[in-house]
Amino acid sequence: MAEEAKKKSAMVMTATKDRNVSLDKIRNIGIIAHIDAGKTTTTERLLFETGRTYKQGSVDDGTTVTDWMAQERERGITIVSAAITAFWDFNPPAGGSSVEKGNYRINLIDTPGHIDFTAEVERSLRVLDGALMVFDGRTGVESQSETVWRQADKYKVPRICVLNKLNLIGSDFDGSIKSIRERLGANASPVTYPIGQEHDHRGVIDLIRMKALSYKAIEDPKLTEEEIPEELLETAKKYRQELIDAISEFDDDTLTKYLEGQEPTEIEIKRAIRKGVIAGKFFPVFGGDNRSAESQLLLDGVVEYLPSPVDLSAITGTNSKTGAEETRERNSEAPFSGIAFKVVTDPHVGRLLYVRVYSGVLKTGQTVYNANKQTSERIGKLVLLHADQRELIEEAYAGEIVAVVGMKDTTTGHTLCDPAHPIHLESIIFPEPVISLAIEPATKADQEKMGLALNKLSDEDPTFKIKSNPETGQTIIAGMGELQLEVLVDRMKREFNVVATTGAPQVAYKETIKRNGDGEGKYIRQTGGRGQYGHCLIRVEPKGRGEGFEFKSEIKGGSIPSEYIPAIGKGIVEKLENGIMAGYPMIDLKAIVYDGSYHDIDSSEMSFKIAGSLAVEDAIRKADMCLLEPIMKVEVFTPAEYMGDVMGDLSSKRAQISGTEEKGGETVVYATAPLAELSGYATKLRSLTQGRARAFVEPSHYEEVPSHIAAQIVEKAGKVEMARG
Repeated sequence: MAEEAKKKSAMVMTATKDRNVSLDKIRNIGIIAHIDAGKTTTTERLLFETGRTYKQGSVDDGTTVTDWMAQERERGITIVSAAITAFWDFNPPAGGSSVEKGNYRINLIDTPGHIDFTAEVERSLRVLDGALMVFDGRTGVESQSETVWRQADKYKVPRICVLNKLNLIGSDFDGSIKSIRERLGANASPVTYPIGQEHDHRGVIDLIRMKALSYKAIEDPKLTEEEIPEELLETAKKYRQELIDAISEFDDDTLTKYLEGQEPTEIEIKRAIRKGVIAGKFFPVFGGDNRSAESQLLLDGVVEYLPSPVDLSAITGTNSKTGAEETRERNSEAPFSGIAFKVVTDPHVGRLLYVRVYSGVLKTGQTVYNANKQTSERIGKLVLLHADQRELIEEAYAGEIVAVVGMKDTTTGHTLCDPAHPIHLESIIFPEPVISLAIEPATKADQEKMGLALNKLSDEDPTFKIKSNPETGQTIIAGMGELQLEVLVDRMKREFNVVATTGAPQVAYKETIKRNGDGEGKYIRQTGGRGQYGHCLIRVEPKGRGEGFEFKSEIKGGSIPSEYIPAIGKGIVEKLENGIMAGYPMIDLKAIVYDGSYHDIDSSEMSFKIAGSLAVEDAIRKADMCLLEPIMKVEVFTPAEYMGDVMGDLSSKRAQISGTEEKGGETVVYATAPLAELSGYATKLRSLTQGRARAFVEPSHYEEVPSHIAAQIVEKAGKVEMARG
């Protein structure tokens, strides 16, 4: 076996050098899932089967290829997405295939499952053509499964579902399929069915070919084809019919046979599945325990059902100079276009920018146009990615994912294109941070180094924000959760040699208004010589949750010259960022400047900026201000005997319990709770349940803080203000 893997690996490394694979034989895929569903283990098995590695790595032993950071290996979780290239020699069985046989290039990205690192999933999905959605076969759909599924829906990414861990106690294939259909609303049907579950799991049934693929022995698992066990034949027939029912509409030949009551051929079934997957309307389900039989079938499924770049429609964007809509064909003959989706600071080569090439060719030394910043940059070096390993290349073709060295001004979400054919592609939108903490360098010598390290980490992670508190002089860092901030502070120490101390985590409250309000701002100064004069009237109106801020001018008749309107908007934005009620940013409102006056000599942009700031504060104070707090979605998996204690504890944390469900031998409690009440919840839950329960928490929405609690927060902010004064 080892000798065979070495031969296969040598062949793959040669193939890596010969990268000019036809576009229809490229698959850009990601592996996405809830935390601990088995993404990284699945990735390791696929890399082993393709010959990319000699030995399958283990998360527990810290020997995986894609979890290469020290923090990932210590915690046993994926923190940053890792890209790697492998090749699969696809040789379809006698029944035929929906695609050609041959050597296929698979560009694979393993993404994190923890909600704190959701930015890694978001930016990866933006540039992928397909994904493997991994589920724990004991529990099916979990909280983060729903989140990443919605993210994939947003970017219209075709998916294959993988039910993992079917060899473990509590595995439930049928229940997991049901949860995918019900909780995700997905048109999903299995293409394989397990032979035995829990400790009896010993292979799978290929429902398309109606053959069983089992292991001869646990010690030496090999793919062996045989007839379906008698006791599973009726179940296999039932699921096969379900599969044909679900996919017949996607292919005319299959539909005709289905309506006439005839049995479609293997190739017709596969063709219909492929069309349904690429259209985003069907999701085939594979299942197993990451052994050879399932992994080889899964690799065949990736090749047969997930799209190549040529299967997808041309990309659309806007001409960054004319504003007109334009398209680019996804081939190397079209003008170059690509999107930067990730920044990494490498200790050896410096700043690495990950780029998905959508069209054209990208070459070393080439000058490209940044459509977001409307500037030009030169490509230094190009490298192919193999997790933390790099391979220098001279050019990258359409359909490839590569890294660029030497670009200083381009960052995540920016479009790169041919200067002669500018195009601006859809960017990536990241969620706002929900938690923050103060950070200080341990010594004076660390002060400058800390600023540099924070800026580099912020460049890498778009959900990691840094700001200074002008009143206290403190540096505040904000992110998606305590784990993310803990990891970033640890990286500062290890990678940048900066020791820092942090304060207790603080909830990212927001402020808003509940009704309309009018305000006036007048700024007049006479100090000898030219004075200052700015005067405006502003109306504020509440907007729906998550709709953000909007500034509008209704000035008519020139009561305020048009050149001063943007300055009023700047003054309003600065005031809202620092809050009015308790010092938290103000969101979800519309500010309208509708009247005012000016002075021919004394008016200036500065005077109107200050007037705008004064007017919006006056209007907001009359508009029934309120505080908003982040509400988290909570799922607690607990043995049934502790359910009462868990629910009682959640109720004491202002939680709203929405229901319970039996899953994989455990009880799942579903609830929403304010983030402010969940500090240290994981520790409390362990002590309540003798370490047997676990919780998954993710941001859900913002909601108004109860008045008595809001009063305490405002009072605390007031006391701080007075103390500082």
